[in-house]
Amino acid sequence: MTTGTDAGVVIGEDGLARPAWAAASPSLRDYYDSEWGMPVTDEHGVYERVCLEGFQAGLSWATILRKRPAFRTAFAGFRPDAVAAYTDADVERLMADTGIVRNRRKIEATLTNARATIRLREEMGLAALVWSFRPEATPRPRTFAEIPTQSAESLALSRELRRRGFAFVGPTTMYALMEAIGIVDTHLVGSHRRGSSGIWTS
Repeated sequence: MTTGTDAGVVIGEDGLARPAWAAASPSLRDYYDSEWGMPVTDEHGVYERVCLEGFQAGLSWATILRKRPAFRTAFAGFRPDAVAAYTDADVERLMADTGIVRNRRKIEATLTNARATIRLREEMGLAALVWSFRPEATPRPRTFAEIPTQSAESLALSRELRRRGFAFVGPTTMYALMEAIGIVDTHLVGSHRRGSSGIWTS
């Protein structure tokens, strides 16, 4: 791995420029190249990512990514209707599941958020609500230090989701969600993925 002319990216053996975090392991590289920042606009996909970003709080994304298959098994594929039906006994079962992050508050938030997601169907739905906070412009960071960790929109989204009964949806977590599902494009200028979402073209 060699440093590119832009100090914010590194050039991989394949000749492609990526941020350093995406070059740290094959799994992170594949996630960055194929998934991160691509538009997710369906209820199931947005709900899953809200939950996973909540589980990431205080941890590394590499940890969550490694455990994602186990999370999907534990939470019925992140199908909101199935998770909403979980009981206290399911919470205890999940607390004994070594494949996931065993944090009671985060596990309980996943159930809470499934129920809140179902309630939102009576109105605009979770995906439409989250996407309604898309800003008019997206950042153009050249280095990792220039990437925001929250924004006015992520703060407003956090407040609205909390008002709607969601948990573990702080403004920093919601900004990470917005990055992950393409609402903002924080791919570094110089990265081969910059503008690849089709939402933001530069």
